[in-house]
Amino acid sequence: MMFRSIFQLLPLVAHFAVSANKVSLHRVPNHEFLEDYAEYAKHVEASVAEAKVKGCEITHTENMIKITCKNNLLTDSEGDNVIESEDSIIIKNFMNSQYYGVVEIGSPPKEYRVIYDTGSANLWVPKEGCKNCGRRFIAKKEKYNSSKSSSYEEDGADFLITYGSGTVTGDWAYESVKLGEVEVKHQPFAEIQDAGGLGLAYTIGKFDGILGLAFPSISIDGKTTILENAQQQKAIPEPVFSFYLGDEADGELTFGGYDSTKFEGELEWVDLLSPTYWLIPVDTINSGKNLLESQTSAVVDSGTSLMVGPSKTVRKIARSIGAKSNGAGQYMLDCDKKDSMPEIIFSINGSEYTLEGKDVVIESNGACLLAFMGVDMPPPNPEWILGDVFMRKYYTVFDFGKERVGFAKSL
Repeated sequence: MMFRSIFQLLPLVAHFAVSANKVSLHRVPNHEFLEDYAEYAKHVEASVAEAKVKGCEITHTENMIKITCKNNLLTDSEGDNVIESEDSIIIKNFMNSQYYGVVEIGSPPKEYRVIYDTGSANLWVPKEGCKNCGRRFIAKKEKYNSSKSSSYEEDGADFLITYGSGTVTGDWAYESVKLGEVEVKHQPFAEIQDAGGLGLAYTIGKFDGILGLAFPSISIDGKTTILENAQQQKAIPEPVFSFYLGDEADGELTFGGYDSTKFEGELEWVDLLSPTYWLIPVDTINSGKNLLESQTSAVVDSGTSLMVGPSKTVRKIARSIGAKSNGAGQYMLDCDKKDSMPEIIFSINGSEYTLEGKDVVIESNGACLLAFMGVDMPPPNPEWILGDVFMRKYYTVFDFGKERVGFAKSL
């Protein structure tokens, strides 16, 4: 598990941010998205079958499968094992990341596909010779080669980050980084040597690395985040960025402000609970007229496509529409039921944000995935994650100067 944090916004400036400060976000088509889920489900089933044959201990709950083996399958430094197929605690193994954009690193610049992730705070890409970094011909990863960049600076310190699915390791370094036309110099980033902790999610994922957009308080080793650097170097006009995720289309990420032509009405601002993650209070969550939860919290996270909530609550939603678990922590349903689903209403700071059936069902070729995942996250973690499903319907502004988030219905 991991999340992170950031900064703030402006009163009147940047109601429209110039296109030069925008990065295009590419959307993985629904059919590919569902195919990846199907492959992941098969991977989980195969892991469980192998574990049974080898006498491993299998703990299977509604939102997690944990496989523990003694001196068998995989072995760690203690000689014990540890293969975990975490069907729900994959919030940050990026199994369900549907949007990615390009970042340029080095001199001359080279393009890498990254997930612009508000749930983490650091930049990493795989280096030449990286282990567990994609297949040769399928989902091939672009690799960083320091010898081909004149702006490379060695750091020497080890890098290690732990996601829900495992660890990613490498070395810290410094480079010139470009986000669209925003250039940041001497930026700490990690050259990854082994991405095995992300497992199949990374192998079949459409991305090379991660670019974190969260607060410095959760930055690994306290390294300066790219947003801190951009602000300090005056590379952006204001400490603000915003997401527009197109409906069944590509989206865009704006640095230095927000684009008022992409939403209707006025932005509704919500103060963060703390400058750690993009964590906000949620007053109530209703399914139609039925109260599901009250006085809870949620992280607004661009690195998670689905909506994530307590397994008991998500199970209620799934059962109410006849959705069935697919064995890998997600729910499939009859596509005919999409239009009759009750609205899911999030009341946040006095405003209501409604998700209809068409908003929370991902459909392709007659297959429908309920875009809610049940995960029981122990305190002090948040209870809910508002992922891309929510951000697709509501234009989202991240103001890391005033430590607040703004929402408005996307056009």
